[in-house]
Amino acid sequence: MKIKPLKDRVVVKYSEEAIEKTAGGLYVPDVAKEKPQKGTVEAVGSEVKEVKPGNTVLFDKYSGSKIKLDSEEYLIVKEEDLLGIIE
Repeated sequence: MKIKPLKDRVVVKYSEEAIEKTAGGLYVPDVAKEKPQKGTVEAVGSEVKEVKPGNTVLFDKYSGSKIKLDSEEYLIVKEEDLLGIIE
Protein backbone atom coordinates (compact mmCIF):
# COMPACT_ATOMS: atom_id res chain seq x y z
CA MET A 1 0.00 0.00 0.00
CA LYS A 2 1.31 3.46 -0.88
CA ILE A 3 0.29 6.83 0.47
CA LYS A 4 0.60 10.19 -1.28
CA PRO A 5 0.57 13.15 1.10
CA LEU A 6 -1.35 16.28 0.18
CA LYS A 7 -0.05 19.86 -0.13
CA ASP A 8 2.77 20.58 2.37
CA ARG A 9 2.72 17.22 4.16
CA VAL A 10 5.61 14.73 4.34
CA VAL A 11 5.47 10.98 5.07
CA VAL A 12 8.41 9.91 7.26
CA LYS A 13 9.35 6.32 8.12
CA TYR A 14 10.81 5.98 11.60
CA SER A 15 14.46 4.97 11.75
CA GLU A 16 15.22 1.64 13.41
CA GLU A 17 17.51 3.10 16.08
CA ALA A 18 15.74 2.01 19.24
CA ILE A 19 17.78 1.74 22.43
CA GLU A 20 18.09 -1.92 23.42
CA LYS A 21 20.19 -1.45 26.55
CA THR A 22 20.80 1.49 28.89
CA ALA A 23 24.25 2.80 29.81
CA GLY A 24 23.93 0.91 33.10
CA GLY A 25 23.40 -2.39 31.30
CA LEU A 26 19.63 -2.74 31.77
CA TYR A 27 17.56 -3.99 28.84
CA VAL A 28 14.62 -1.81 27.85
CA PRO A 29 11.37 -3.63 26.98
CA ASP A 30 9.65 -2.76 23.69
CA VAL A 31 6.74 -0.99 25.39
CA ALA A 32 9.10 1.38 27.24
CA LYS A 33 11.19 2.38 24.25
CA GLU A 34 10.84 5.91 22.95
CA LYS A 35 10.24 6.41 19.25
CA PRO A 36 13.23 7.86 17.45
CA GLN A 37 13.10 11.53 16.54
CA LYS A 38 14.55 11.00 13.10
CA GLY A 39 13.44 9.12 10.05
CA THR A 40 13.58 8.81 6.29
CA VAL A 41 11.29 10.78 3.99
CA GLU A 42 9.19 8.31 1.98
CA ALA A 43 6.88 10.70 0.09
CA VAL A 44 6.21 14.43 -0.17
CA GLY A 45 3.19 16.52 -1.12
CA SER A 46 3.03 18.83 -4.13
CA GLU A 47 3.86 22.01 -2.15
CA VAL A 48 6.93 20.66 -0.31
CA LYS A 49 10.07 22.62 -1.24
CA GLU A 50 12.95 21.72 1.07
CA VAL A 51 12.93 17.94 1.46
CA LYS A 52 12.69 15.06 -0.98
CA PRO A 53 12.23 11.30 -0.67
CA GLY A 54 15.34 9.65 0.73
CA ASN A 55 16.34 12.55 3.01
CA THR A 56 16.92 11.76 6.68
CA VAL A 57 15.09 14.34 8.79
CA LEU A 58 14.69 15.32 12.43
CA PHE A 59 11.29 16.02 13.94
CA ASP A 60 9.86 16.85 17.34
CA LYS A 61 8.78 13.96 19.55
CA TYR A 62 5.13 15.04 19.57
CA SER A 63 4.73 16.30 16.01
CA GLY A 64 2.57 14.94 13.21
CA SER A 65 0.12 12.06 13.01
CA LYS A 66 1.28 8.49 13.44
CA ILE A 67 -0.09 5.82 11.10
CA LYS A 68 0.60 2.14 10.52
CA LEU A 69 0.65 0.68 7.00
CA ASP A 70 1.68 -2.89 6.19
CA SER A 71 3.07 -3.36 9.75
CA GLU A 72 5.38 -0.33 9.35
CA GLU A 73 4.96 2.86 11.38
CA TYR A 74 5.00 6.22 9.62
CA LEU A 75 4.56 9.82 10.61
CA ILE A 76 2.69 12.37 8.50
CA VAL A 77 3.97 15.82 9.35
CA LYS A 78 3.82 19.31 7.83
CA GLU A 79 7.06 20.41 6.21
CA GLU A 80 7.25 23.42 8.54
CA ASP A 81 7.29 21.08 11.56
CA LEU A 82 10.47 19.31 10.44
CA LEU A 83 13.50 20.47 12.42
CA GLY A 84 16.24 19.73 9.90
CA ILE A 85 17.86 17.44 7.36
CA ILE A 86 20.74 15.17 8.38
CA GLU A 87 23.46 15.08 5.72
